[in-house]
Amino acid sequence: MKESLHLNLPHTIVISLLRGINVGGNHLIRMDAVKAVFQSVGLEEPRTYLQSGNVVYRTAERDLERIGLRLEAAIEQGYGFRPAIIQRTLPDFRRAVASNPFTAPLYPELDPSKLVVTFLSAEPHPAAGPKLKSAYAGPERMVLLGRELFIYFPEGQGKSKIPATLIDKTLRVPGTGRNWNTVTKLLEMAESLESERTA
Repeated sequence: MKESLHLNLPHTIVISLLRGINVGGNHLIRMDAVKAVFQSVGLEEPRTYLQSGNVVYRTAERDLERIGLRLEAAIEQGYGFRPAIIQRTLPDFRRAVASNPFTAPLYPELDPSKLVVTFLSAEPHPAAGPKLKSAYAGPERMVLLGRELFIYFPEGQGKSKIPATLIDKTLRVPGTGRNWNTVTKLLEMAESLESERTA
């Protein structure tokens, strides 16, 4: 969606999600090194969260796609692998959180630790959502809303039988998942960074 990539504000807060780092002993990179990479390409006040590749930063640049490519190239040059980087502006991230379909009163007993949001690099084809649901008949509940795929794992993600490649092959756009607790923490961090500039 072009409006998310070309910003009108002098500065904006961005949530950056690196895909597939520090998983199973592969693509290892410390978060202080990730922070240094973000600083090296001119991004302001980067703040990391956990070891799974979550960064909140401020920028005056308008083209998030170009920023992402610069970050990917810098990590590849320094560490020998090139992770996909999915980015959202703070307004987009807020909208994603607000659109969560698994909320009360429909799901009053939902365990947030069992909810995962996969953030996609682009909006999939309209047929992708129904195709994904028909491709798997397990207990998980999946809802595709624009560039976010919400998945609730009633038995926990560790017991899920969803094939590892199902989402990528069906949606045909890169994405990276974060559990709901991480999502809400990143929103809190991004809003804190925003409020510091206006305080």
